[in-house]
Amino acid sequence: MLLFVQSAHGRDHMRIVGSSTVYPFVATVAERFSDRTGITAPIVESIGTGAGFMEFCKGVGERTPDMVNASRPIKESERTLCNDHDVGEIYEIPIGKDGVVLASSKQGAPLPLTLSHIFLALAAKVPHEGKLIANPYKNWHDIDPALPDAPILFYGPAATSGTRDAFVELAMQPPCEHLPEFIAAYPDKSARGKACHMLREDGVYSEAGENDNLIIQKLVLNPKTVGIFGFSYLEQNAHSLMAHPVNGVEPSYDSIFTGSYPIARTLFVYAKERHMREVKGMREFLDELTSDTALADDGYLVWKGLIPPKAVDRINARTLLGLGNKQIK
Repeated sequence: MLLFVQSAHGRDHMRIVGSSTVYPFVATVAERFSDRTGITAPIVESIGTGAGFMEFCKGVGERTPDMVNASRPIKESERTLCNDHDVGEIYEIPIGKDGVVLASSKQGAPLPLTLSHIFLALAAKVPHEGKLIANPYKNWHDIDPALPDAPILFYGPAATSGTRDAFVELAMQPPCEHLPEFIAAYPDKSARGKACHMLREDGVYSEAGENDNLIIQKLVLNPKTVGIFGFSYLEQNAHSLMAHPVNGVEPSYDSIFTGSYPIARTLFVYAKERHMREVKGMREFLDELTSDTALADDGYLVWKGLIPPKAVDRINARTLLGLGNKQIK
């Protein structure tokens, strides 16, 4: 039995924590939902995907979040944490797609990057004469003579960010895991994957917290830097920023939707089944979140920059939640 008692000390609103990338989309749904139903809007907190799962998996009841926004799938270790705290069934709801972009101020020079360039620019260790050494590269021209003679400088998300997790998995691991030097040093595939994810700590890569807007501000102030953040923020700042192509593919609505852009990922909301049975308005909120009105090709979240999920994925999510196919108009 869920001890979720609405009392003088309880809360009268839903609580959602997690990803800064997913935050603007879910916050928009919260506002629309409240306007439409008159139910108090959920409190949405942008604390990062990793920190969000830590809060979400602390248990059930009024002191724990009802939902968590995530810019990557839940990790096995996080599922274990939820199980250890008797969270119960968790619903995984894919709400759309996003790309992790590398971008700079329009005042800077374009970088025709490959995944290999990105790995060599940011990896803690790189191959050299058959061995792994601490990354010596300070200039793009040192990695590839075809790249500009300019310093390598990055602003990116912190270790708790789902964007960071997606970036190292999709951009760093593929060019790294088959290198002979990494195979020799890390014969265990799992250990090798972790080594491939390690970013350098010599000042070339600077963490800019959980707020992508802070990264964008730093790029405008320093045109020589490259920022790592979600595609939706690039669209919102297209007047001042340019994206660098990766493997010859520009990040765009079509390239992310089809998967041709190599650093594309799915965005999620996770919800506690036990809270759905107890928390006022939670089922109705998830109905709004997964509706045609929000997530169809012309839905209001698409106008906010979200690349919508395939119709079958949205219908499957509604079926999982027991919402059927009736849509909000």
